[in-house]
Amino acid sequence: MSTEKYDPQAERWTETAYADADAYLAHRAELVVSLGPRLAPGDVVLDLACGDGGLGEHLLGLGLEYRGVDASEPMVEAARHRLGDRVGSGDLNTYEPAEPVAATTVFRAIYYADDREAFFRRVAAFTTTKLVFDLNPRQFPLETVRAELRRAGWDGVALRPFLFPQRHSPPRALRPLVVAAERTPLARLALRLRFTYLVVAFRGSNR
Repeated sequence: MSTEKYDPQAERWTETAYADADAYLAHRAELVVSLGPRLAPGDVVLDLACGDGGLGEHLLGLGLEYRGVDASEPMVEAARHRLGDRVGSGDLNTYEPAEPVAATTVFRAIYYADDREAFFRRVAAFTTTKLVFDLNPRQFPLETVRAELRRAGWDGVALRPFLFPQRHSPPRALRPLVVAAERTPLARLALRLRFTYLVVAFRGSNR
C-alpha cells in the first residue's frame, strides 16, 4: 500500500480532514460501539489504517481499549503524539495482532484491500465480535460486499447510512436531526447521491 499521498498530510490530518472533527468522529465512535453486537467497556478495538489516531481519542473516551495501525510512518508518528504506544506500523493487507481483538475498524480505507474477500477472511480469524467499516455504495455494490462477507464467515450484517457531512459542519441545533434521519428511508435515497454506509459484520453467535 503506497502512502505517498498521505505522508505530507500527517500533521494536523484530523483537524484539516473534517469540518468538525470532534462531532464527526464522536458520532462514528458511538456507532462503532452500538451498531450490531454492542461493545463493552474494556473491549479492544483494532483500528487499521488509523491515520493520526483521531478516532482513537473518542473510542478511549467511551471506555474501550484502542490499538491503531497505519502504513504511513508520518501518520504513525502523529498518532503516537496523541495516543502514545497504542499505535504502531502495519499494512492493513498483512497486519495481524498478537492476540484477538473484540472489534476491527477500517475507515476511509477499505478500497486499499488488495483482495477484499481475503481481507474479510483474515480479519475474521482475529476478531471476536465485529468488523466495522465505511462503504460507498456508488463505488462498491452493496450486495457484492455482502456476498464477500458471507463467504468470509461473517453471516450477519448491520447497516447505517452515515449522513454526518465530512466537509461541512451542520449547525449544532440540526445535528440531532441529521443523526435521526439516518434511521429513515430518506437516508437510503440520499446515498444514491453522496454519503456512505457504516457496515458492521458479525457472526451469528453474536446476534
